[in-house]
Amino acid sequence: MTAAASAERLTLTVPEAGELLGIGRAAAYAAARSGELPVLRIGRKVLVPRARLLAMLGEPDPSADPHTPNA
Repeated sequence: MTAAASAERLTLTVPEAGELLGIGRAAAYAAARSGELPVLRIGRKVLVPRARLLAMLGEPDPSADPHTPNA
């Protein structure tokens, strides 16, 4: 997958989220299990919602419409 396509996805895999956070795969899965990393479970797939991860870090969601006022 290209970097541009990855930037458009609404979710990340746990290893992808770990890479963005600068932590290893095992630490990312441990954080997901403990609730420190926000996750969605769809069947056996564990995904990290990009918007929730960015919000957790205090970063604005780049996919959000800048013309929409915050509630």
